[in-house]
Amino acid sequence: MKIGILGYGNLGKGIECAIKQNPDCELKAVFTRRDPSTVKLLTAGVPVYNVKDILAHKDEIDVLVLCGGSATDLPEQTPEYAKYFNVIDSFDTHAKIPQHFANVDAAAKSSNHVALISAGWDPGMFSLNRLYANCILPNGTDYTFWGKGVSQGHSDAIRRIEGVKNGKQYTIPVQAALDAVRSGSNPELTTRQKHTRECFVVAEEGADKARIEKEIKEMPNYFADYDTTVHFISEEELLKNHSGIPHGGFVIRTGKTGWDNEFNNVIEYSLKLDSNPAFTSSVIIAYARAVNRLQKEGKSGCITVFDVAPAYLSPLSGDDLRAHLL
Repeated sequence: MKIGILGYGNLGKGIECAIKQNPDCELKAVFTRRDPSTVKLLTAGVPVYNVKDILAHKDEIDVLVLCGGSATDLPEQTPEYAKYFNVIDSFDTHAKIPQHFANVDAAAKSSNHVALISAGWDPGMFSLNRLYANCILPNGTDYTFWGKGVSQGHSDAIRRIEGVKNGKQYTIPVQAALDAVRSGSNPELTTRQKHTRECFVVAEEGADKARIEKEIKEMPNYFADYDTTVHFISEEELLKNHSGIPHGGFVIRTGKTGWDNEFNNVIEYSLKLDSNPAFTSSVIIAYARAVNRLQKEGKSGCITVFDVAPAYLSPLSGDDLRAHLL
């Protein structure tokens, strides 16, 4: 499977590393908005092109991985490049997924390509676990907690604000809420009761910090529904204390079984990640394999992780899967 990468930031570099761990994959090319001569890859012999030249290589790539941000890049890039490639993205603005799906679906169907959106761990692996748990415990309640960790999408949204030079955002579960859910007491929790958000911002010289803080705290879909703390720090402090990209979280469903709902059950799936983009990239490569297979079977249009049978993610044969993993 020949992979192309569009965007060589944290996620693009993670995709390159994930390809190394999958012998059935080959990195064919990297496309960037920067000067290609300034981009140094880890993989020897792979060319870097300016994104303006991407269509000249559309017949060389089985799946194009789109590594832009969800705030402004992917809503435009994914439907545009689905006209010319099989594509996969990690779009993670949950409230806008239905509209993004519709836009990408129209583009992919018009060109007989397969596009998979919102691959990663949430949306992605957490989405699957919510679905499985809902099917198994129909009489129950869902709870999702993220963190403590750096959200790439939220950090990217901070950096897009005028006057912000750099920034990181941490999502932090409220421990009392997490403990209440695990107890099986089925608490009713608001968005604000489940998480807090903490932002570390490097402002441009002379920037209006009060305006920046206000824009962050009032940003819809990202910060408006949470108790958010904004710290303005130096670039040196950001690099020293906030250079990592850890993350993780929990998907929990509590529910009743039995004739009289006499049995309590708790399903919990958790992740603890040293590197958010490295793990997200590993999920994306597995689903890129599925995209490639489905396109060869004649599928077209937009899909999500809900539409992919687990066997399509694995390089193993059906016989091997049944013998060793079932």
